[in-house]
Amino acid sequence: MNFNKSWTLFLDRDGVINEKIENDYVKSWSEFTFVEKSVEAISFLSKIFGKIILVTNQRGVGRGLMSELDLISIHKRMIDEIKKRSGRIDKIYYCTDVLDTDECRKPNTGMAILAKNAFPEIDFTKSIIVGDSSVDIEFGRKLGFTTVFINSSNKEVNYKFDFKFNSLHDFAQYLNTN
Repeated sequence: MNFNKSWTLFLDRDGVINEKIENDYVKSWSEFTFVEKSVEAISFLSKIFGKIILVTNQRGVGRGLMSELDLISIHKRMIDEIKKRSGRIDKIYYCTDVLDTDECRKPNTGMAILAKNAFPEIDFTKSIIVGDSSVDIEFGRKLGFTTVFINSSNKEVNYKFDFKFNSLHDFAQYLNTN
C-alpha cells in the first residue's frame, strides 16, 4: 500500500503505545511505561500520515479507579514525550463509559465519527487502525479501515485482520522498507 499524507492513522493506546497492565489500568504517569521504541515509531509515522488519532477505551475512569483529570494528565505527559522526539498525535479520543453499549466504546464507532466531524478530510477508506485486541480490529472493520493487529505475545486469535506485527515499531519498520 502507498501510504501518504492523505491517510489517517488511528492508534489504540494500551498495548500499542504503552505497556498494558494485565487486569488493571494505567492510573497515573508513574504506571505509564512506553512500549520499547513506540515513541520512535510514532516519530517516523508522523512523517507519513496526515493525521494521527488516538482512540482508547478507558473504563477505569468510569469505574472510579482514577479521575478524568488523571487520564488527561497522563495523556498530556505522553504527548509531551512524543513531541520531544519529533512525533505527534493530532487528537485523543477516549471513552470512560463502563457499558459496552456506549456508542463511543470500541468496537462501536463513535470515536471515529467524532474524529471525522473534527477533521472532515479523514477518509475511512484511507485509514488504518493499529490495535492489540479484537475490539480494535472490529472497530476498524466496521469502518472499512485497514487493520493492523499488534500481537506481542504471539497468541492465537480467531478474528481477521489485514496485517500483524509484534509492535508498533515493527509496523513502522515494515512501512520504512516497503
